[in-house]
Amino acid sequence: MIRRILKYILLVSGSIFLILLILCFTSVPFWTWYRMSTKYAGIHRPPDAIVILGGGGMPSESGLMRCWYGAKAANYFKHARVIVALPGDINDSMSSVNQMKKELILHGVQESRIMFEDAGTNTRAQALNIVSSLILNTKLSDILHPASGIIRPVPGILIITSPEHLYRAVLTFKKAGFHKVDGLPAFETAIESGLSFNDKVLGGKLWMPSIGKNITLRYRFWSQLHYEQLIIREWLAVAFYKLNNWV
Repeated sequence: MIRRILKYILLVSGSIFLILLILCFTSVPFWTWYRMSTKYAGIHRPPDAIVILGGGGMPSESGLMRCWYGAKAANYFKHARVIVALPGDINDSMSSVNQMKKELILHGVQESRIMFEDAGTNTRAQALNIVSSLILNTKLSDILHPASGIIRPVPGILIITSPEHLYRAVLTFKKAGFHKVDGLPAFETAIESGLSFNDKVLGGKLWMPSIGKNITLRYRFWSQLHYEQLIIREWLAVAFYKLNNWV
């Protein structure tokens, strides 16, 4: 019985692995990743706050990319507050959260506009903490209309994060209480130049296969494999959030 179960597990696992491997020679992983990244992308209104979700430490690819896009948005929407959401010690000038702040200032964002959300260790916690800081703990004079006493609308926010994370981030912030949530995915840009080369001109072993003009084998296969890893990880994270009723 146990052997039969293990046999089926190996067959299913092997089949999934083979399918994923074959898909790496197509553009399916990229377009799946792209559609997930852009489903909630778009800026539909000037935001009251720009939320830059921290990725890795600083410097890191995700951290620098998010800061670059965050500075672009902040310099365009000059009246929006800028919130850096990354757990860390704000009293340590060398901490990653402070390095993100310095990166934003380096790109022209005024220091007085930047605030921190340094306590949350996942997207759900960050969303709840930002809701608290922008709404629940706001001064009564800032929440209530001074003349009519009518509660003003919940602030609109613009979330900046890595492309594959944007889908879950937008849904999480909406679930936490924000009604107007826009998203800006921090896409990287591919180089414009061609990458083919002539193996014979560069020298090398004669018995080695010529791959200089095979861009798929040299780059695209590995890129698609990377997209698959991002997709599977994010799908699992979304499933976890849905089971917890966080999205």
